[in-house]
Amino acid sequence: MGKVLFEITEDNLDTGLRGYPVGYCTTSHVDPIKGLFYLNYPVADIAYWEPERAIHLLYAGKDGSAEEIEEFSQSLKKNAVCSSKVIEHIRKLPSEGHPMQLFCAALFICGMVEGQNDYQKDCLSLIAKIPEIAATVINYHAGWGESKPSNPDLGYMENFVHMLNVPRASPEELIEVFKVFNVLHLDHGGGNLSTFVGKAVASGLQDMYGSIAAALSALAGPRHGRANQDCLEFIQEIQQELKDDITPESVEALIRKRLANDQLLFGFGHAVLRVEDPRATVFYTLAEKKYPDHPLVKLTHILRTVAPKVLAENPKISDPYPNVDAISGTVLSAAGFPYPEYFTLLFGLARAVGISIQIVYERCIAREGKGLPIVRPKYLFKSSPTA
Repeated sequence: MGKVLFEITEDNLDTGLRGYPVGYCTTSHVDPIKGLFYLNYPVADIAYWEPERAIHLLYAGKDGSAEEIEEFSQSLKKNAVCSSKVIEHIRKLPSEGHPMQLFCAALFICGMVEGQNDYQKDCLSLIAKIPEIAATVINYHAGWGESKPSNPDLGYMENFVHMLNVPRASPEELIEVFKVFNVLHLDHGGGNLSTFVGKAVASGLQDMYGSIAAALSALAGPRHGRANQDCLEFIQEIQQELKDDITPESVEALIRKRLANDQLLFGFGHAVLRVEDPRATVFYTLAEKKYPDHPLVKLTHILRTVAPKVLAENPKISDPYPNVDAISGTVLSAAGFPYPEYFTLLFGLARAVGISIQIVYERCIAREGKGLPIVRPKYLFKSSPTA
């Protein structure tokens, strides 16, 4: 008989399954104090790895030799270019609404045209193709014209930046920051909403592309991936309200005013962590090194100090510290990409990697290759108070 991990009580119901163990994650895990790990590597230690190496780490379950990483990179390049039919159909979709809706629809299209109905083959193919899918969606939704032809030989994120038509941006600046952003967002354990949804949908034997489309639809919500967009807009609101009076004292007064008015404070707190998110620490260091005089960078550094002090006064708040969203959007803006409506899409471009690899484990490897059963939690009947 298996070990009893914890007893179910009525207090565990209607809590979003928070903290309830349901399986294993073989790619990453989050320690409340030490932060996010890819396998046994602290994410801060690999933040400046080339994306291909970090993706290989998750994909292969180990760091590779130079030869192994090069072979993996070549496999990505061979699978990277989307069919012209996929691009044509993406550009016929309605462009109204949030770009994440367009991104999810684009993944369905790619699956219909190029899916092989094989989780392992489609995992590699999707990881390879998603930069072109993302670039096509952003350019189309933003009205920046058709993407430049994909050139996978440039490199994984280099090609993504090459395909984008970002106005007045330095490709070198974007490449450096997008690489760090990509590596830091590739995976985040097995129980966050988007990952759980993607694996749950795949448990019904939906194909890889449909499962990732479902996962990224979950990511698109403001309680999950869209928080990075909301956080930058929050920082911009503070800047506009305070104008030239941005000091620790004025920022603290504004934060206290917002909390007194039951307004949200974006970028602070985390479901698991009880310290500053190490991913945020990486971005704060990068921002201080590259963009110390940028107005938003100066403001986020003040918020980093002031907000936790104010939030810690509330005994109900267990984690008053910055999460990655507190600073990531500011760094993207400082690097020449001040378009918060596309931040969640950049998040999805990265996170689809970890989710697809986890789906391969659950469908093809778990339970000695039989795969996990369909997700089917039990709900207890309770008469509705409005019935």
